[in-house]
Amino acid sequence: MNNNEALAPTARPLKRTATAAAVAALLAASWVAPASANVVTEWNTLAMGCIARGGAANALDVALVQAAVHDAIQAIEGRYEPYKSSPPATGNESKAVAAAAAAYRVLSDNRICPAPATGADTVQATLDTAFAPYKYSSDAAARIVGEAAGDAMLAEWRDGTTTIPLPYIGNTAIGQWRPTPPGFSPMNPVFVATKKPFVIANVAQFRPGPAPALTSAEYLKDYNEVKAVGGMTSHPALGACPAPAATDMARFWGANIPAQLNQLLRDVAVDQQLGLGDTARLLALGNLASADAGIVTWDTKIYYNVWRPVTAIQTDDGIPATKQDATWRPFYDSVYDPAVPTGHFPGTPAPSQTPPYPDYPSGANTVSGAFTTILQLFFKTDHMPIAIYKGSAPTVAICTNPRLYTRISAVADEVVEARILLGIHFRFADTVARTIGTRVAQEVFAKALRPLNNNVNGVGNGHAPDDE
Repeated sequence: MNNNEALAPTARPLKRTATAAAVAALLAASWVAPASANVVTEWNTLAMGCIARGGAANALDVALVQAAVHDAIQAIEGRYEPYKSSPPATGNESKAVAAAAAAYRVLSDNRICPAPATGADTVQATLDTAFAPYKYSSDAAARIVGEAAGDAMLAEWRDGTTTIPLPYIGNTAIGQWRPTPPGFSPMNPVFVATKKPFVIANVAQFRPGPAPALTSAEYLKDYNEVKAVGGMTSHPALGACPAPAATDMARFWGANIPAQLNQLLRDVAVDQQLGLGDTARLLALGNLASADAGIVTWDTKIYYNVWRPVTAIQTDDGIPATKQDATWRPFYDSVYDPAVPTGHFPGTPAPSQTPPYPDYPSGANTVSGAFTTILQLFFKTDHMPIAIYKGSAPTVAICTNPRLYTRISAVADEVVEARILLGIHFRFADTVARTIGTRVAQEVFAKALRPLNNNVNGVGNGHAPDDE
């Protein structure tokens, strides 16, 4: 028996919930990700669609939702440690009702999924429709369990306060980050750098050493690489298919990577036929690791304040080996949907531009490092057939969708390359970031949501007797 066979849970049919109708409505409104096959994955889809804060702040809010869902189920199931709370339960309550109640409680908070500025509150209406079958369930005890788990996580909400003076615009010294063209936006969001992590004890413990010196051979190599392959003139115009493989890969990973990787976890949970408890734990671990890795990343970005390739290449740095090109523009400037005025990043003016924060380390690569490491640890293998779907709008042409992989690590490999091809990161920012994500995920997996003594199946393996 090979490793994959040893890890595969016993096949059981999954039950679709009434939430599927709300997910379908959400998708029709152009919210993210394909629908999946159980109450936990469907509420994760709802969460990814309605959580308003973008970038690293988004990970904080998704982690609240998924930790609440995990705690609600484990209060009933008792197979894994809770993250925050263990509401009283007999063990006979419906886990599906408890999970939906926990997610609904968190997502209904206006700080998490705020109402539209004008018009009808379609966001809350979608959540209400999804929750209706559970709200009117006869299992009131399960709803109480879920609501208590949700309330406990809302008490941990990561607000927007910061000890760093705003607006944060870095400085204009050689090698230092400052707002980038064409919008010249200040750093956003800054407050993530000062947030208390969910699991790791000390952010500084995971902070890497400084970026390579501008006079080093490594910097020169990475400078010339991104200049050669990451500029607009290195790729054909957006919208053309077929496209060179490197261009299509860059476009694919130029959108909402956290949404794409949450979709990956949902689909893997369904493909592996995990029960509700294991599905909730997988999503909670992935998003807790991603959130903590993001906090380390934002702390490091401000601590070192390294400039972006667009600034480095357009600026005369006084070093003969790094030749200035004042006309160079990153390929990312063209990888956006013209129908979305703010491009991919909240606060970023159209057309889309280099994300508004320092280069080192890469946020996308800390996220991919965290999610892929959790998957590897959870299933005890790197070998797994997986598919990931585009996260960009339908108007953005992606020629290969979904992208197919046989190894989990191949996903993180591609994100490293893609952010260079997009022209928004030096390679050293990508590889260090991936290491941060991996290290943080290892710590989260070792310290959080661990199997309890009576859980003989252990990590990522098997089902509780009743997944209702």
